[in-house]
Parts: sequence; structure tokens; C-alpha cells
Amino acid sequence: MPFPGSQKSNTVSFAYFLHSNISWLRVLGFAMLVVPLQDLFRNGSGLQKVACVLVILLYGFIYYLFNFRFLAEKIFYQPKQKTFATALKDTTNKNKIIIGLVINNQAKAFPVELIGYHHQVRDSIAGQPIMVTYCTVCHSGRIYSPIVNGKVEKFRLVGMDHYNAMFEDATTKSWWLQATGEAVTGKLKGQKLIEIPSAQMRLGEWLALYPESSVLQPDSNFKKQYADLKGFDEGTIKGKLERRDSLSWKLKSWVIGIDLKTQSKAYDWNGLVQQSMITDSLAGIPVLLTIEPNAKTFYVLNRKLNGQVLQFIATKEKGLMEDVQTHSSWKMNGICIGGPQKGRYLDRMQAYQEFWHSWKHFHPKTLTNQN
Repeated sequence: MPFPGSQKSNTVSFAYFLHSNISWLRVLGFAMLVVPLQDLFRNGSGLQKVACVLVILLYGFIYYLFNFRFLAEKIFYQPKQKTFATALKDTTNKNKIIIGLVINNQAKAFPVELIGYHHQVRDSIAGQPIMVTYCTVCHSGRIYSPIVNGKVEKFRLVGMDHYNAMFEDATTKSWWLQATGEAVTGKLKGQKLIEIPSAQMRLGEWLALYPESSVLQPDSNFKKQYADLKGFDEGTIKGKLERRDSLSWKLKSWVIGIDLKTQSKAYDWNGLVQQSMITDSLAGIPVLLTIEPNAKTFYVLNRKLNGQVLQFIATKEKGLMEDVQTHSSWKMNGICIGGPQKGRYLDRMQAYQEFWHSWKHFHPKTLTNQN
């Protein structure tokens, strides 16, 4: 777990060294103290002996805290009861934000305020194992394949690096970052987990797109922990590390990040809410960012359709837009509902809503749409 200042420095290699060699370092430390302690208890005064005992007890208490009580996996537990409900039986508030995925026409949704506490939820879809992750301090959600070197791997939460959740695999004990899926230290350093495409949006919009989707249900064993994340979706949570800065381009401002490997870019969330859509081109791909009138669900769309790059304008009716070329009517999710293009749709692109401090750290060469 982080010490003051450790999250702003590149200390993970040193931390990993201490973690990997802590037993030998303790043995060495105790060996160096044996002779002085023997001398103190033979020749020291009563006050010195009492003081020494108190120091030993204090060390024992600190040892307990850092080796048992404050272990990340002892603070953030995995679900004990993992259940899903169909859209018809689900009682989750439809305004809740979810991370969803679709594989082979099977869809699942994971409410952020649930996985935000657990940090990772292991599951499967269409016969494929998945690892759904979320870091509330970075406001970052990712879904990965937990297969490492041909084996379904187990991971445990071990702490944070640059405020991002970090996992340790059971086989090699390497440490992996949640935001990138990359092993940053250990035997597998430099290796990356395969990311599975996902989308973040309001549950209501997700179920409109995928009415057959199942939705992860709260585990009754963690009611208090889930309640502690109340307001996270809106950014109004009480926790200082997780609360949103409503101004633009502050460390904890929301941005929409797009990473196309050869080029990445961050877009101001407030600007998108005000404009309802942003047209751009990134790495040669014409993109369109849109947001629903509820200011919660966003989409990043490829504007190229059948070889033609479309231009869009907003309409008087909220939640709709029009392409300049054919004057067809489109929903903000890229589905055309009227005009010559009716029935067609724009491809959605992978994008993330994230704190600015997280996006710029893990994408140091990122562009921005700042004026």
C-alpha cells in the first residue's frame, strides 16, 4: 500500500524488491538486534527495559497492521455471491453507470459502484474467462482476458502505483497495472494482458441496446462498502481521492480518452456536455464524440460509412443529430432512424471516461482538444 509521496515517484521497482525480499531483510534485522537486546536486558536499567518492551510491542502492532490489516486484499474483497439478473428481473437503478461487453451476441453489464469496491470481478461470457476491473482513484474501467502464457491466471490486489490499482499474478508474482494491463515489475515485466472491448454508459441506454443483457447484482455481504461509493457515478462522492473536480483540465477532471496505439487524445468532458458532439480526426480515422441529453452516456463513433466520411450537425430535437450529406436522422449512439441512411449505424470505437491525471500519466504523449 502507498506511503506518502510514493504515488508521485517511480518507486515500484524498489517496493517490489522489498516485497520480494522482506523475509530475508527481517531475519537480518533481527540478527543485528539480538546482541544489543541481550546486553540491554542484562545490564540496562528498569526504565530502559520497559521502554524496550514498549518499542517491541509497538513494532508488533505495526507489523500486524501492514502485514494483515492493511493488505489491499484484506480491505477490498472479492464477491462471495456473484449473481446476475435479466433485464426483466433486474432492479438496479437505470441511471447507474455500468461497464458492459458483448461477445458472440451475449451481453453482460457490471455496475461501476459494485466493481469499484471489488476492483476486479472474475467471470466468463460466451465460454471465455474475463477479468472486469475498475480503479476508483483513476476513474478507469477495463476488461481483460486473464489468460497469461496459455493459462487462466489468478490475480490479487496488492496496492497502487501512480494512484492506479495494481494486481499480482499467482504464478510469477509479477505486478500488473489496471489502467494498462501491463506487468510493470517481476518476471513478466513488459508483458500485457489482452484487453476485451467494453463500453461505459448508463444502464438504461445499455439495456435499450442489449435488452437480453444480464446485470451483475449487489452481493449482500458488502452493503456498507457499496454504500460508501454512493455518488461516485456523479463525481460527488465524499472520498477526496475519488471525487471529481467539476472544472476542466484539473487533475481529477473527467476526460474522454481514445488510444489508437499510434496516437492518443483526451477530450474535455465539460466541452462535450456543452456541445453535445465533437467532430475530429485521429490517426487518420474520422471520429465523432456524442453524448446523450442525460449527460451520462457518451459514444465515440467512426464517421466513415461505406467509404464516405459523414459530417454531422445537431438538431432542434435533443438526443438526435443529422448528417449533412443525406439529411438522415441519427440517434447519438450512431444508429440512423430516418432518411436515406435509415437502419445503418456507425461503428463504435473503444474509449474511456477517466480522470485527467490518470490519462496523461499513462499516455504521456497524448494530444488534447484544449483551446
